[in-house]
Amino acid sequence: MPEGPEIRIAADKIQRAIRPHPTTEVFFAFDHLKPFESDLSGCRVTAVETRGKAMLTHFDNGLSVYTHNQLYGKWMIRKAYDFPQTNRQLRFAIHNAKKSALLYSASDIQILSSQSEIENHPFLSKLGPDVLKKGLKPADLQALLRTKKHHRRRLSSLYLDQHFLAGIGNYLRSEILFVARLNPQLRPMDCTDEQLFNLAEASIAIAYQSYKYKGVTNDLDLANQLKAKGLSYRDYRYWVFGRVDRPCYVCATPIVKEMVSSRRIYYCPTCQPTPS
Repeated sequence: MPEGPEIRIAADKIQRAIRPHPTTEVFFAFDHLKPFESDLSGCRVTAVETRGKAMLTHFDNGLSVYTHNQLYGKWMIRKAYDFPQTNRQLRFAIHNAKKSALLYSASDIQILSSQSEIENHPFLSKLGPDVLKKGLKPADLQALLRTKKHHRRRLSSLYLDQHFLAGIGNYLRSEILFVARLNPQLRPMDCTDEQLFNLAEASIAIAYQSYKYKGVTNDLDLANQLKAKGLSYRDYRYWVFGRVDRPCYVCATPIVKEMVSSRRIYYCPTCQPTPS
């Protein structure tokens, strides 16, 4: 599933492609959304907003389209009406005179007609703060980690809970905990104030780095060195995620993979020692 940085990157691309010109056509695959095609065709997109892994495309007639890619959804930006050769099913499309924004394979698409509907949406209303939200400070997140609601939960499960912090998924969880040097079994209540501040700082910094540098969460200088040696993007992208049995870039200890609630997590047992 795409995580917050990938959804924000997609939103930026959609906004650059679609916002400059009025729409010529809007398409929905689902019958219950068909009546809104004529309402949105000819309108302008005013903004493309992300909240965690969800996206809101706002139109100048007051309607907004809520989309969630879930596991299989994928946005593509193409020249106007230049559809790709793909076995995916087109579910939502926005066309203007220059570009088309095409959403394939997603099934969670809704029309929201007011700010009240947005704020009271069953999914959006329960989200924690967006990890990429402008103005989110480490001290704010440190305080959230200390709350009664969260301080007894294992970091391995807490950092996948969108009600705690929106936009973090499997790879960001592993990378953030490594940078903070915290074992996934720890709970916030087990950590010092300094450790929690470092975790909060890493959460914001790693998510933003992933957004800014197209998914790279490894040290940027190290990633560039590895890239120059001929390593693939997949091999230089991460500190620990997907690197089971490979040496830690810090201490050379083999990276460990574990399953927590059917989700894989990676860590270094030396840099992130198991709590005694």
